[in-house]
Amino acid sequence: MQYRHVQVIDGKGALRGIAVDGNGQLYAAGDSEIRVFDRNERWPTSRPAHAVAVASDGSVYAGEIGQIEIFNGAGKLLHTWRDEKLLGRVTAIGFTKDSVLAGDAADRAIRRFDRGGKFLNNIGKDSAVNGLLIPNGVVDFGVDAQDTIYAANPGKHRVERYTAGGELLGHIGRFDGIDPAGFTGCCNPTNVAIRDGIYTTEKAGPRVKAYDFSGKLLAVIATDLFDANCKNMDIAVDARGRVYVVDTVKAAIFVFEPVKV
Repeated sequence: MQYRHVQVIDGKGALRGIAVDGNGQLYAAGDSEIRVFDRNERWPTSRPAHAVAVASDGSVYAGEIGQIEIFNGAGKLLHTWRDEKLLGRVTAIGFTKDSVLAGDAADRAIRRFDRGGKFLNNIGKDSAVNGLLIPNGVVDFGVDAQDTIYAANPGKHRVERYTAGGELLGHIGRFDGIDPAGFTGCCNPTNVAIRDGIYTTEKAGPRVKAYDFSGKLLAVIATDLFDANCKNMDIAVDARGRVYVVDTVKAAIFVFEPVKV
């Protein structure tokens, strides 16, 4: 499987998180705003935004320190969920069919809430180290069509699979400094996205890869386009298989598409 680089989107400011909605619209979190690129819109957030996600009903969630802000599709603020303890620093947001997930980097865990904001349970806390090992300071995850959660655990060089209730189902990945199927360094992968497979990014040096759900490496999507000092490169994949990756130093989003052979 091969990919080609097709576009660079200038972020014009800090970029921390990205998301693609069901219509292929690209959103980004950075500074104190959410950006909607195709519509050239900027929605202010009350605190710097660390994550963005779009629910199936079109509402847009912004993860911040101590809170999540929820907007409608036109950028009107609808709700703010505040909890300094459970939402210490929200660096990822996702959805199951009946709940909202928030990656809290301050406590190294994923929080699960109902759609009204009521806390249900933690994911990733039931371990010997009481949470995910994130030396890079970011909790990131994706959710598949069956509501299985795939969380990056960079300190263990793997992506872990969880049920919505928090049960660890298994993992893919291993440490390997030579084989590209493995993860290098002290703490990779840093970020993960789920679509038709598992997509990951790494730091030192920056690398983007695709795996199937069994953990087989399908492609090294890119290695040499990003600034060497990039880390916590958020990643998103649209319905057409196009892969969007944040270069956190250049403040740009690199776009790749699969090559048909």
